[in-house]
Amino acid sequence: MKFEHVLLGLLARRPYSGYDLRKWLETEGRFVWAKAHHSQIYRKLAQMEADGWVWHEVDSREGRPDAKVYRLTERGRDVLLEWVRAPYEPLTRFQDTDFTARLGVAAPLDRNAAIELVRTELAHRRAQITKNRNRDRSLHYEDPLPGLDREIDAYVHDSLHLLGARAMDQWVAWLEQTLLRLTAGSDRKD
Repeated sequence: MKFEHVLLGLLARRPYSGYDLRKWLETEGRFVWAKAHHSQIYRKLAQMEADGWVWHEVDSREGRPDAKVYRLTERGRDVLLEWVRAPYEPLTRFQDTDFTARLGVAAPLDRNAAIELVRTELAHRRAQITKNRNRDRSLHYEDPLPGLDREIDAYVHDSLHLLGARAMDQWVAWLEQTLLRLTAGSDRKD
């Protein structure tokens, strides 16, 4: 996922000024993209405008600096939909920001692309569970450091595995529920 996809996804919902984009990224967006400096946002908006993906109009503000308010162009919409519909390759770690950001944009714009995205993620995570859930997790020691507490090591090792397994199970349950919701009425015209 590229930063411009995040910005295009936001602009698909409504026009934003650079300042408003920064505020969103600092609050709700912190789970989608690492903190973005305001200069990075403005540089990316300028590049996107030069590429014909967005355009701006000046919003005159009494007693404050004027603001550039950005909107998507048809080309920007096409670029956004190309990303939404592009093949998705799940990463090893689940709850990846590329998946969550793409789903957040795909679901309201292209339900079929969102369904395919969730199906791909779900199949990948189920395969991971099948492959890894019951593997031998025995710890083997050979010349361990003096003072290494094997009992604590085993406890922490097993409890971290259990924590990860529960998180994965919760993720899969959420994916299944999301897929049900997306496919319910998926034959309707939006």
